[in-house]
Amino acid sequence: MRAGDGTGSVAAIELRGVTKRFVNPAGHAFTALRDLDLTVAPGEFCAIVGPTGCGKSTTLALISGLEPPSRGEVRVLGHPVHGVERSAGYMFQRDAIFPWKNVLDNVAVGPRFRGVGRSDAESRAREWVVRVGLAGFERYYPHQLSGGMRKRVALAQTLINGPRVLLMDEPFSALDVQTRLLMENELLDLWSTTGASVAFVTHDLEEAIALSDRVVVITAGPGTVKGEYRVDIPRPRSIAEVRFEPRFVELYEEIWKDLRDEVLVSYERTKHSVAS
Repeated sequence: MRAGDGTGSVAAIELRGVTKRFVNPAGHAFTALRDLDLTVAPGEFCAIVGPTGCGKSTTLALISGLEPPSRGEVRVLGHPVHGVERSAGYMFQRDAIFPWKNVLDNVAVGPRFRGVGRSDAESRAREWVVRVGLAGFERYYPHQLSGGMRKRVALAQTLINGPRVLLMDEPFSALDVQTRLLMENELLDLWSTTGASVAFVTHDLEEAIALSDRVVVITAGPGTVKGEYRVDIPRPRSIAEVRFEPRFVELYEEIWKDLRDEVLVSYERTKHSVAS
């Protein structure tokens, strides 16, 4: 099945009328998300963009089961989410790899946690180390690796578990431009072999369009869906080259009109908050 062809299938991810409220350290309640409806089809790569503080990361936390909704329903693969969702893999902005473990042991953590024997777990980990281009670095520790290499470890650590849903929270934002392009291409190559459904949070609209089948724009907080845009650019794509295609430029201009207004709203709120 081609990525994004989910016609007639149960949604991989579904949020129905979801509202999420938090209490800040001062004891005041605030609403991060309000009446958010979002669906990701089986095999679809969906990018989520919006201004700072709009609830993008909160959305992923709800899908993963790390946070419960205050109102509404979150479903993954057709069933309600209650607690940590084991069918989902989560790749964070900051590396979630263990500094005291070498590359091979870091990648093997997931299978070992799921009860796979050490020998089998290490065998699977070696395969994934090769797949992410780190053959020869199995015994290196995180402090001996570059930022891009650590991201490759994190990607292998996530994908080795065969997640049917992949949640990614600005995973490449800390990388330099060249390394980021390489990692984005690496991600697309690996994703195309897995069939996983992806919810990818980013501040970078170019990254969102280049990677995804669909871009969802979230309003300034309380976040809700403002617009959805199908990215009708054929795959496979070269991340560096797709940005020069006329259709890419058209999509960027169209989506930016929606996103720009929300960024300005968020910026004005920030200025007012600082001034007061």
